[in-house]
Amino acid sequence: MQPSVSSTGAGAAPRTRLNAVTDAAPARRTYSYLGPAGTFTEAALEQVPEARGHEWRPVHNVGEALADVLDGRSDAAMIAIENSVEGGVTTTLDALATLPGLRIVGEYLVKVDFVLVAAPGTRIEDVTVVAAHPVAYAQCYGWLGEHIPAHQHVPAASNVASALGILDGSLPADAAIAAPGIVQHHELELLADGIGDNENAVTRFVLVARTVAPAPPTGADKTSLIVELPVDHAGALLELLEQFSTRGINLSLLQSRPIGDELGRYRFVLDADGHVQDERMADALLGIRRFSPRVVYLGSYPRADRRIVQYPERYADDVFVEARDWLRGLIAGEPEA
Repeated sequence: MQPSVSSTGAGAAPRTRLNAVTDAAPARRTYSYLGPAGTFTEAALEQVPEARGHEWRPVHNVGEALADVLDGRSDAAMIAIENSVEGGVTTTLDALATLPGLRIVGEYLVKVDFVLVAAPGTRIEDVTVVAAHPVAYAQCYGWLGEHIPAHQHVPAASNVASALGILDGSLPADAAIAAPGIVQHHELELLADGIGDNENAVTRFVLVARTVAPAPPTGADKTSLIVELPVDHAGALLELLEQFSTRGINLSLLQSRPIGDELGRYRFVLDADGHVQDERMADALLGIRRFSPRVVYLGSYPRADRRIVQYPERYADDVFVEARDWLRGLIAGEPEA
């Protein structure tokens, strides 16, 4: 490429650049999420800086979102994994346990709040039938009992479907419970906001991609696993939990899910504070692997709250390294200091 040609003399041509090379535009990425627009999942995806300006692909369910990732239609999928009121999202946990080749690369928290909406011109005094997803209805039951005590409930497939159903007439209801974002996408009458019974309700979402190496530890990380126990015997679960407790690792989630092959067989979903590259976490995973017939590593990723993981000094990385070096010295026959 030739250099720029310039001149400072009177009447000289303006500065030009010959054979300029423009930078290639960044590759366009696709993100799947539970749609359509206006869902809590969309609100979670809005928190991902690298997703802004790229293609967002609305899907109907968690299975479709994860299939998009595995089949290459999407680079990542945002899915709900835990609710502070309802607990773990079973469809998500079961899918992650049975679909190989996936990794959690981030987590995001969305405050769960609900609004009551209706077709334009509707008054709250006119409402006798309310459309709502069963989970949303359960979380707003107290408010409805106080403000619309004689109402009836019509189940809807999703929060967005409840609102769209009263607009297109597919649901026999006067009003709908939906996420607050719905009013930004559809012409609806806002009858009431903040109708959830638990003002502290939060849903945790995870961004899932194809298998990749975990990002470096930040000090504020979480590691997610799914572990199956060996043949059932007294103390089997205790043996699993001791792999973490004896290394100073706190568990923020422990939930059982049936494996499905016979009664009494369960797998356990765990969230552990720390990163797989932490010496104490790596040591715990080795311990689990020694007795578990199946361990699914879902990923190590930054915590949504960015809270630094605290642990006793005796579980610091250099303590594990020193102990390992001490053992190697014994095996090698080196004199002890």
